[in-house]
Amino acid sequence: MAISLTVNGRTASVDIDPETPLLWVLRENLGLTGSKFGCGIGACGACTVHLDGIPMRSCSLPIRVAAGRSITTIEGLANGNTLHAVQAAWIEHQVPQCGYCQSGMIMAVTALLAKNANPSDADIDAQITNICRCGTYPRIRKAIHQLASHAAEAKKELVSRS
Repeated sequence: MAISLTVNGRTASVDIDPETPLLWVLRENLGLTGSKFGCGIGACGACTVHLDGIPMRSCSLPIRVAAGRSITTIEGLANGNTLHAVQAAWIEHQVPQCGYCQSGMIMAVTALLAKNANPSDADIDAQITNICRCGTYPRIRKAIHQLASHAAEAKKELVSRS
């Protein structure tokens, strides 16, 4: 069955079983290998992508559900050669250790910060359910708080100029 998708702003069409998980379509059919296979049951988050701006576990999401909707993968976050702020913070805080889970983690964090520019530790714990086997959670939390601080400073500066 032909299914039309919009991935990272580009339209694609794939002829595939509608029950095929979105992760495999991204990786095998579209060559977007940034989203990783971890558990296959939507528990670990290594496969997280945005579906209409909402973080979703693509390993357990049938492609039919994503048809006609906007999908953003880790490859779609940067603007050309300019990294997304979360990607830059990950580098600055040396978040990744093995790095396997980090594309999914970054996708979950960008969705959190889009909804809540200044999350508390409780907000982070509630919204970021991705698993990092290397245990880089303190660095992840530090990067998130730094991003929130920068956003608050920028907002203050805009208000003071008004």
